[in-house]
Amino acid sequence: MIDLDANATSPMLPEVVDAMLPWLLENHANPSGSYRNARLARKAIDEARGQVAELISASPEEIVFTGSGTESVNTALHSLDQLVGEGRAVVSAIEHSAVLKYVESRSREVSAVGVGAGGRIDTAAFAAACDGAAYVSMMMVNNETGVIQPIAELHGIARTKGLPFHTDAIQAVGKIPVSVKDMPVDMLSMSAHKFHGPKGIGALYIRSGLRFSSLVYGGGQEKDRRSGTENTAAIVAMGKAAELAKKALFDAVGKHLSEMRDAFEDRVMAGVTGCVRNGDSDYRLPNTSHLSFESCDSAGMLILLDEAGIACSAGSACMTGKQKPSHVQLAMGIPEARAKTSLRFSFSRKNSISEALEAANKVIKSVGKLRAVQGGGVGPVAIYTD
Repeated sequence: MIDLDANATSPMLPEVVDAMLPWLLENHANPSGSYRNARLARKAIDEARGQVAELISASPEEIVFTGSGTESVNTALHSLDQLVGEGRAVVSAIEHSAVLKYVESRSREVSAVGVGAGGRIDTAAFAAACDGAAYVSMMMVNNETGVIQPIAELHGIARTKGLPFHTDAIQAVGKIPVSVKDMPVDMLSMSAHKFHGPKGIGALYIRSGLRFSSLVYGGGQEKDRRSGTENTAAIVAMGKAAELAKKALFDAVGKHLSEMRDAFEDRVMAGVTGCVRNGDSDYRLPNTSHLSFESCDSAGMLILLDEAGIACSAGSACMTGKQKPSHVQLAMGIPEARAKTSLRFSFSRKNSISEALEAANKVIKSVGKLRAVQGGGVGPVAIYTD
């Protein structure tokens, strides 16, 4: 299987597994204990906190470990909801459901700022939305298209209006340089499994001096900011993944990723008529390719590519056998019919150029097969033959 779904989850690196295993097999102590093994666990967590902080140029005390990226997002928004008083929440129309479903569940009014055709935030509309608002939550990188948002500029606008600013940086951290010194947001969410760490562990950056209201209460772990016995093994693994990601950013891994992505795109777009690249090509992750295939139902493509040994994601979600166009693509002005033909291919540092080219050839073949079966139409079809 050629895994081109790294934006969904990235494979754990061997060094990360090695760092994690001793805390699963040899030392299972509760870090809150007073005995030797517990103190060792506490020390390991503190070291991991420093590694995660260094990845985003933060201080260790500004990092709070959580159970996932989604929990990090929900924790940040809960705190803002509790502390800012009345007013609108300003988000983008292309946010992840962790943001959209949370703000929709509150009684607070929400302004969802639109994006241009390339998927970048309309800064003028954003500035207008900030007038009279309570707080801002804007994603740094869109999980579907890989388009990078101008967070530093948006934060500057919000700051002039006195608004606290949270960013969902889950798809950004570990893939592109992220620094809270260069982009002084108030809170930032991240997730380990997006940069070759384990699932089930995330972190929230909380700027020093910011008032904060916890989402989870209990034994007072994480300095009362997120109670619950710490998952030492996962935290250590996240720290190791952060350390390796920091090194990789200086070792031109991004260049390797973009070379694979571009080789894949060039071959696919040369071999498939009616193939369109979605999203701003100048401001996107080096690993992400989001493509639409004319007259090719994305659900059918996923089946054929799975059979061919290619893992990727649809640009539209299928619910109970009925396709629902992606809210991200609709916000970009992509027609519904085209949105239902989109696929996301996302590379990791474990992929190779040869895999990228092999995957491209299989995409070309699958498009041809599906078009032959569908006869130029889009919709549910029988594509299996005996």
